Amino acid sequence: MTVEVTRLANGLTIASDTMAAVETVSIGAWVGVGTRFERPEVNGVSHFLEHMVFKGTERRSARDIAEEIEAVGGHLNAYTSRENTAFYAKVLADDLPLAIDVLADILQHSTFEEAEVKRECAVVLQEIGQAADTPDDIIFDHFQETAYPDQALGRPVLGRSEIVSSLDRDLLNDYISGHYGPQRMVISAAGKLDHARLVEQVAHAFGDLSHRAEGRSEPAAYTGGEYRGGRDLEQVHLILGFQGVGFLDPDHYTISVLSTLFGGGMSSRLFQEVRENRGLVYSIYSFVSAYMDGGLFAIYAGTGESEVSELLPLICQELSRLGEDVSDVEVARAQVQLKAGLLMGRESSGARCEHLAQQILIHGRPIGIEEMIAKIEAVDAPQVRTFAQHLTAGPPTLTALGPIGRIEPFERLSARLS
Repeated sequence: MTVEVTRLANGLTIASDTMAAVETVSIGAWVGVGTRFERPEVNGVSHFLEHMVFKGTERRSARDIAEEIEAVGGHLNAYTSRENTAFYAKVLADDLPLAIDVLADILQHSTFEEAEVKRECAVVLQEIGQAADTPDDIIFDHFQETAYPDQALGRPVLGRSEIVSSLDRDLLNDYISGHYGPQRMVISAAGKLDHARLVEQVAHAFGDLSHRAEGRSEPAAYTGGEYRGGRDLEQVHLILGFQGVGFLDPDHYTISVLSTLFGGGMSSRLFQEVRENRGLVYSIYSFVSAYMDGGLFAIYAGTGESEVSELLPLICQELSRLGEDVSDVEVARAQVQLKAGLLMGRESSGARCEHLAQQILIHGRPIGIEEMIAKIEAVDAPQVRTFAQHLTAGPPTLTALGPIGRIEPFERLSARLS
């Protein structure tokens, strides 16, 4: 068994996945808090905090943080999602103690100096502006907000410029002390390591972390609807989606197989019919977004102004076919794709480290690769067909950016799907 898990007395979980054949270690702190835990008036604080912990601690400057890791050939990074925030590093095996020390330092002793807050605010505002200028990026924010209106799950991870501009040092300190408790945190590592030694080092570095994290997220309440943004672009960018299922739903693997066979690769139905046979798009794919208590299934496409009037009816037609003629051969191909993705991810210490942390945050335990493969293999064609019929019976979500004048009315689109 390469995976081991230890829980410290303060509630901190330490998980490791030993890889004897590598010379490196990936390690990170995954915190079970993200955008959906934010109040409306501080939307973007989780992401801003992710930036600010790299800007200096009581004993390291921002430059020290970067130089100490890079001086040993490692790298340090972070990301924020709607349900968690991660801070991670990859180093040579002998430098694992340094990586642990740096992660513990930035998560417990960041100073959030006002000058740094103002400087980094300017950086994040540029990041928000860049996203707004990238239609095949910002379209996903519009989709999320339309699917989950007036709730935290629908708000942008980056936040809004006017809110981010108002964030200050006191708010950051309050947020990290109120949300970053040890019972909400998983320290995950994968690579060339010894679990007992890892536990000893992490316990020393994080042992004083004792406050209880507060804050609850409101339940996901899918609504659906439409957003249309007319912009002077060469392409129409659109997403058509539906209410999906959460990580803990029994149909989580069913929807994963469905999405893979429908729009998960060059052999998928969407790619073959819409791009190869009709030439209506350059890019088209389906995707699943899962959360603890809900999720989304959707199709993204980028197409020309003249092609969009043909594209949407064709996508609706293909969605209708999903509930009628999914074959055993298609399901088997999708299952192999999913299994290959899991197994190929096992070759990366970073992927194994992240996967282990996510499993514990979601399920409370590591899930073996054999168990996941068995659940994928248990999905059959009748299940996929039945689920597809249920999926498209609910209200859709449509978002579009660009020259949108030829997109049919939302009511007509909904009628096609029903």
